[in-house]
Amino acid sequence: MMAMSNTPTTPASALPRWPSRFWAQASAHDFALAQSNGLAADTVAVLPVAAVEQHGPHLPLSVDASLIDGVIDAALAQLPAELPVLFLPPQNIGFSVEHTHYAGTLSLQPATLIALWTELGTCVARAGIKKLLLLNGHGGQVSVMDIVARELRIRHGLLVYSASWFGLVDDAANQQFCAHEHRFGIHGGEVETSMMLHLAPETVHMERAQNFASSSELRAGKYHFIGNGRSAKLGWAIEDYNPAGAVGNSAAATAERGAAMVRSSAEGLVRLLGEIHDLPLSTVGNQPQPL
Repeated sequence: MMAMSNTPTTPASALPRWPSRFWAQASAHDFALAQSNGLAADTVAVLPVAAVEQHGPHLPLSVDASLIDGVIDAALAQLPAELPVLFLPPQNIGFSVEHTHYAGTLSLQPATLIALWTELGTCVARAGIKKLLLLNGHGGQVSVMDIVARELRIRHGLLVYSASWFGLVDDAANQQFCAHEHRFGIHGGEVETSMMLHLAPETVHMERAQNFASSSELRAGKYHFIGNGRSAKLGWAIEDYNPAGAVGNSAAATAERGAAMVRSSAEGLVRLLGEIHDLPLSTVGNQPQPL
């Protein structure tokens, strides 16, 4: 028989907690207290990053920001109360150079964006928080996130992960859309239009939606390396794929399938945050031992 421990356990309700899930709603007093009682070191900070860029004739420029906001809103209701997570103010202007030939798109240079996100990460480290998730809504800046994550690891020893909402969706939700759409409908297509019909239907103009074919479909049928979608990447602007500024069958979008995508991504986000929280801080920080 195992011996019973005499060490009292602290109920989850008695553990220190932030007054809000949002960084900007905490006070300097809250942060000072969190540094002293260990809450800061136990917290996962989340920096949402998105974009304000054209998404074809039928969708608003706010798509990427709206989708990441929608996923976060859905995740907040599912987060366990005892899981310490703080969401930083969203950074909704990102790297959208591939859309700058369309009026209205807002874009920062890569060096500007790297400096901005890195400085925000420095602020997170200065607050005593050791773990950070870069949560992305725009596929065109994944490479920027990779750079920032490594910079923050090297400069501050932060444990940093980067993820995009579309990488957190489960198979069941993804399988609502055909493989062809997932591969070629990368911007303003059936998936994004469905999600916007769920989150902000008043901003969607379905009378302008259509099946926006991608020029990459032609290359896929003609070339092995260029066409397989893995071996070689084109340096592209969106008009190279379709001059309308969108690709994918937006005319087939439905709000019901969009809702399922949002729910699934939110569930994935909650699970991811739990996994990051569970990771020991020793995951990073090993000392080099050259042979």
